[in-house]
Amino acid sequence: MTELIICEKPAQAEKIALALGEAKRINIGQVPYYEVSFKGKDILVGCAVGHLFNLVEKEKNGWKYPVWDIEWRPSYEINKKSDFSEKYVRVLEKLAKRADEFTVACDFDIEGSTIGWNVIRFICSQKDGRRMKFSTLTKDELVASYEHASPHLDFPFIEAGETRHFVDYLYGINLSRALTLAVKKAGLFKLLSIGRVQGPALKIVVDREEDIKNFKSEPFWNIFLQGYVDEQKIVAEHILGNIFEKDKVDVILAKTKGYPAVVQSVEKKSSQVFPPPPFDLTTLQMESYRYFGVSPKETLAIAQDLYTAGLISYPRTSSQKLPASLGHRSLLEKLGKLKEYANICQELLGEKRQPVEGKKVDPAHPAIFPTGEQASLEGRQQKVYDLIVRRFLSCFAAPLEREIVKVIIEVNGELFVAKGMTIQQYGWQHIYHFAKLEEQELPVMQQGDSIQQSEISVKEDVTKPPKRYSDASLIKELEKRNLGTKSTRAQIIDNLVQRNYIKDKSLEATSLGIATVKTLMQFCPDILDEKLTRHFEEEMDAIMEGKKNMPEVLEESKRFLLQVLTHFKEHELAIGQGLLEATKETRHVLSRVAACPVCKEGELIIRSGKFGMFVVCNKYPACKTTFSVPSGALVKPSDQVCKECSFPQVMTIRKGKRPWLYCLNKVCPAKLRWREEQVKKQVAEGVVITPPKVKKEKVVKPKRVRKKVTITE
Repeated sequence: MTELIICEKPAQAEKIALALGEAKRINIGQVPYYEVSFKGKDILVGCAVGHLFNLVEKEKNGWKYPVWDIEWRPSYEINKKSDFSEKYVRVLEKLAKRADEFTVACDFDIEGSTIGWNVIRFICSQKDGRRMKFSTLTKDELVASYEHASPHLDFPFIEAGETRHFVDYLYGINLSRALTLAVKKAGLFKLLSIGRVQGPALKIVVDREEDIKNFKSEPFWNIFLQGYVDEQKIVAEHILGNIFEKDKVDVILAKTKGYPAVVQSVEKKSSQVFPPPPFDLTTLQMESYRYFGVSPKETLAIAQDLYTAGLISYPRTSSQKLPASLGHRSLLEKLGKLKEYANICQELLGEKRQPVEGKKVDPAHPAIFPTGEQASLEGRQQKVYDLIVRRFLSCFAAPLEREIVKVIIEVNGELFVAKGMTIQQYGWQHIYHFAKLEEQELPVMQQGDSIQQSEISVKEDVTKPPKRYSDASLIKELEKRNLGTKSTRAQIIDNLVQRNYIKDKSLEATSLGIATVKTLMQFCPDILDEKLTRHFEEEMDAIMEGKKNMPEVLEESKRFLLQVLTHFKEHELAIGQGLLEATKETRHVLSRVAACPVCKEGELIIRSGKFGMFVVCNKYPACKTTFSVPSGALVKPSDQVCKECSFPQVMTIRKGKRPWLYCLNKVCPAKLRWREEQVKKQVAEGVVITPPKVKKEKVVKPKRVRKKVTITE
């Protein structure tokens, strides 16, 4: 008997094969698979590369809607960018022919279950198989997962995953086509898109933009008392805090002028601050953004790499629980073998505390925790890993103990408050040092003490509009409203940025984003209804719990879509006209670099051509100013100028590299210096520098004229 274990990615296949024994790696082309023997059984370990199958229309019949007939097809047949996946399909087909038993070892979530199911039925031609479930890629857990694999696939997860794919595809293709065709009917072809979760997410951002736009600042005043106690400065604020009536401020100032300040009461209170709970994905993304500026999307990618390397548990979890079955003590002992955490672990092992946990629960996985495997990391990977380790360790630490002091100072009947806080025992904070509670010491005071050299001052300010969302705060808001999933929220935000609905790190809605929400709210508000989106999220949860099934949820979503699309078609021209000008304006704003430095009348704009992106003056052909940009990169305006030559700079983004500012000036002094340094470096290293080839002038020879020869007899 030969068994085929199907993994989600190559790195996972390698981990599982090596955990089961002395595995032999074999390559077919560039695709690896493994042969290993475990307790007398021959095992083949093969892998996918994520989704090998995706949804597509059964029969394409132009750009029309509604579309209902869709099916799974190999990804390489749908998108040229997925051509690489075909070789993985072919290898799995060969392995399937050699196997008698089949086991799915993809990630234990609805996406992993869907990936495994598609391989099982479309490649292996099977109706069921065994299912391995694990949260880390450590040897012990993988062996235990294999030995105790479920005899059947996790069909509730599979059905929920497939339903989500079908519903999201039907929403996406139908609503996106409807928007695009509406704008086309109004006179402009521009690919627009909206999705089941993207619509409500966009509305959240646009609503915040409207709140900022409509916000009216109000002046307010704060009254402060400053003075000294035993030569130590003290600052206290009037007990009313923000005062919005100027008359009241004037009364207080007049009442307190020239009067002594006396301590009325001193209240001391000791309290404990317990450590924060272990990470779920959302809190990891938020903390990573807060402390390191790493975007939620990048944090998820880093966490996935750490998981694949066997360094942390599965990151796509909503749990804040650390069950005893994880073996807390053994984890602390393993982490204690890592030099940077040795002292902390030794201390925690001696104290024998149970970990602090949060309220969130995930039926599939525990909270994110480090496995204790040896790591060699650098850069952002090291930062995120250290954040996870320290958060986990802090859960076992003592509470932080602090003393809070509240002093009430009286000046002719008016009360002022001074607050202080001192830490008496740092507890968990010396481990998870990112979350610092700042101390504020007050002088030692008693009731009846006088404040020396006391002065009263007024500070005027205005109320501030609400802040725009960041990537992290929007993800938190989406989670709070139960929109999207822990795995998809970062991608949803990225999609909104890529489609020009929102821009910048502080997520500002563009004219197109605002117009899209405004137009849809007028004609098709159901598309943006978060209650409806949340309803379908709950329906898919019900499928996982066995309370609903895929056909009834799909039928409900189709009925809703048909109603929306029918109404949409009736108002297609009006919707298109509502989006037309905003589309043009957004395209202009997002492509404008700066005023043209040559003609002084036009504007430099980013354009795409046959050979990639470039920057050109919009007065072309009257002004033929053109600038090249780095090839193979995405270029965006930056509103920055070069410090060396004052020429406009563009933001250049290339996959796998950090974005950088690129000066458009071909003869920028900084560029010339860099080139000289590169030449000197090459000379120092002994690199032979060959001069550029000089093109020879092409000599145009006159065409040879053939004479017509007539042959006569």
